[in-house]
Amino acid sequence: MSSILEKLTSNMTATGDLKSDVYQFLLSNHCPKTAEHCMEVGAESRRVAGIVGADQEQAEIAGWLHDISAVFPNDQRIDAARELGIDVLPEEEVFPMIVHQKLSKVMAERIFQINDLAILEAVGCHTTLRSHSTQLDQVLFVADKIAWDQNGEPPYLQQLKEALEISLPHASFCYLHYLWERRSSLKVIHPWLREAHEELNLILN
Repeated sequence: MSSILEKLTSNMTATGDLKSDVYQFLLSNHCPKTAEHCMEVGAESRRVAGIVGADQEQAEIAGWLHDISAVFPNDQRIDAARELGIDVLPEEEVFPMIVHQKLSKVMAERIFQINDLAILEAVGCHTTLRSHSTQLDQVLFVADKIAWDQNGEPPYLQQLKEALEISLPHASFCYLHYLWERRSSLKVIHPWLREAHEELNLILN
C-alpha cells in the first residue's frame, strides 16, 4: 500500500465489517460528517437499487465508499492523486474537489480490498457520471444527489424524485441537466459530465 494510504489507516484496526470499517476510517481521520453522509448514501443507494431492480448489496457498498477520499483536504488532492497514479484532467487541476471521485475509487480498492469492478467504477464517477454509464453508476449518482451533504433540501429534489418515477436514466439526466442549465456559474465543466449529458439527452429526447 502507498505510504500516504498507510498513514490514513495507522489509527484503525479492520474488523471485516465493511460498513463499520468505513465509518471508523472516516472518524479516525476527522471526517465525522462525511462518515454520516456515506452511511446515508449507502442506505439511499440500496433504496434506489430496489426501485430499479439493481443489485442492492453492490449499491449499498458503493454508497458507503463513495466519499472516503474526503480525508484528503482539497489542497492535497491533486498531489495525492498523482502519487497514487491517477490521471488528472485539466479541469480537475482547476477544481480539485472533482478528483475526489477517482481518489475514492483507488482507496476503495487498496484500503478496503474491493475488487468488484462495477462498484469501483460507480464510485469513480459518482459526482460527474460518465458516458456509457452502467445501471450501478446511475444508482449511486442519483442516490448521492438525493442524500446530499449540504444543509437543507436540495433545490432539485422534487424534480429528481419525479424523474426517478419515470426511470433511472431520466433521474440521472434530470440532475445533469440541472447543472448544465447553470454551467455558466460552475467553476469547470468536467468532460465526463458534458459527455454524460450529451449522451442521455440523445437517448431520452
